[in-house]
Amino acid sequence: MKLISVFTLSVLFIGSLLANDSVDSKVLDFEKNRFSKNKRVEIKDISVNLKKQMPQAGWFGYIIDLDVDFAGKNVKAKDVVFSNGELIAPELFDIKTGLALKDLMTPKLTKEYYKDKNLIAGNSNAKDKIVVFSDPLCPFCMDYVPDVINYVKKHDKSIALYYYHFPLLRIHPASNALTKLMALGKTKNIEDIELKVYNIDWDKYFNSRETNAEKILKAFNSEFKTNFSLDDLNSKEITNEVAEDIKMGEEVLVQGTPTIFINGEQDKSKLKYEKLGK
Repeated sequence: MKLISVFTLSVLFIGSLLANDSVDSKVLDFEKNRFSKNKRVEIKDISVNLKKQMPQAGWFGYIIDLDVDFAGKNVKAKDVVFSNGELIAPELFDIKTGLALKDLMTPKLTKEYYKDKNLIAGNSNAKDKIVVFSDPLCPFCMDYVPDVINYVKKHDKSIALYYYHFPLLRIHPASNALTKLMALGKTKNIEDIELKVYNIDWDKYFNSRETNAEKILKAFNSEFKTNFSLDDLNSKEITNEVAEDIKMGEEVLVQGTPTIFINGEQDKSKLKYEKLGK
């Protein structure tokens, strides 16, 4: 058998790195050119947030961070593309399985997602950590989130559950006010505010398309025997808190609810939590 020298291995390794760097540059140049075609867009910065090798030989997925000025406003966004160095695509599907490869392009959560203020059940020192992004008026969330909370409460020494507000305002405008009221209730130490909100039948007060904040505020005060005002609801502190939660979700490409992460990895099945704590 012919031996390969250390020098030859080094050359091959460096050549591979240079090839990968070349593909990365091609992807960034393509994205720059694509967005620059819109005269209202000025690119301030563009970079690779995450690069992941796909199961298909030669293909890589990229999450691209974009910092642009659009029509006079600064916008930070993310884009997902795939490339093999010769072709680039916004989405790829596995013919055999039908799997959208974009589903594989989810960043892992960092320790920043395990903040004490977002802990709603369990033990912050637990080995297993769950993070859920949810909208209190999402029909699936209404059934799902209470189940997760109750499960963690039964295994509160071995699991930590962190909750992030992610109102889907295009579908449920009423979530704007209700989510803020949840955050407000948390600051006033209303115990188990998340579980209680999800267990209330809000339909008897308003529907999810409601935009009258006073109507939603009145319903919340009635259920929780509070006396919150519109000023409380629209305070800068509460508004910023919800906005920060949404931003944290967007950073890891959350698009719908509920979205759940188990020990940093997004769980598409939404059922893996049931195996924790046993």
